[in-house]
Amino acid sequence: MSFYEAADPLFSTYVLGNAPVKQLATGFDWVEGPVWFGDANCLLFSDIPNNRIMRWTPGDGISIYREPSNYTNGHTRDLQGRLVSCEHGTRRVTRTEHDGSITIIADSFEGKPLNSPNDVIVKSDGSIWFSDPHYGIMTNYEGFKSKQELPCQVYRINPDIKEISAVVTDLDCPNGLAFSHDETKLYVADTGKIFDENANRLIRCYAVEGNNVDDGTDFHTVAPGCADGFRLDEDGNVWTSAGDGVHCISPTGKFLGKILVPETVSNICFGGRAKHQLFITATTSLYTITLNRSGIQKP
Repeated sequence: MSFYEAADPLFSTYVLGNAPVKQLATGFDWVEGPVWFGDANCLLFSDIPNNRIMRWTPGDGISIYREPSNYTNGHTRDLQGRLVSCEHGTRRVTRTEHDGSITIIADSFEGKPLNSPNDVIVKSDGSIWFSDPHYGIMTNYEGFKSKQELPCQVYRINPDIKEISAVVTDLDCPNGLAFSHDETKLYVADTGKIFDENANRLIRCYAVEGNNVDDGTDFHTVAPGCADGFRLDEDGNVWTSAGDGVHCISPTGKFLGKILVPETVSNICFGGRAKHQLFITATTSLYTITLNRSGIQKP
């Protein structure tokens, strides 16, 4: 049985017949937020309900990076290579300094506490963009059940002057985020309000204009499942989570093909020596596949 399905012949050139999907670790509850540290040769990811950040290292396997983690979800690295994390439990975005200390980047907007920061990316100007849906405060599973005081929005932070502004305000529950290679486009997943069976779930694309974005357009709707987290490759293709694996979407929004994964995928990132290894967090397990394509992760 093939480990992938191609809807376009182009997709068959992205996968390698002798490089199938491999399970690297399992036994978690709900894994999320993978981020590759090339200089440390390791991958960090969140096991949210178990309140810990895990580390996978080639040859050594799995270890605990941080426990407790304040129910951390999404991660990225800033331009100085520091870990930037979204914490559900404390409803904040933090930065881990090189000495291991924690700096709070944002925990409120207009005097009200954030909901539960989910995914985060960093632009080449150093600004930090993060999504703030309500998933971490609606139940006690991925954080602490709490009152929602702000709408679900995407925010931009200027860390130099500690200024935060709402840049995407038209989605029910913004989730995954990614910039195009030239940073002229911002892709945002709307995974819908929790417990809403009729929630609108799709990827929107916004033109970036300085510190702001335009009204956006509908880019792609994943099926089965929904787009949760995603990253882009060198050709501008969007590799996104889905209910049956990882889907690859062209820059024009066309479905190119899918990598089949036996669990519901939550998020992905590129890593490895040439950023050609796709790491996949999927429900209880961490998977990987080597591709004939490289990601655009910075740094």
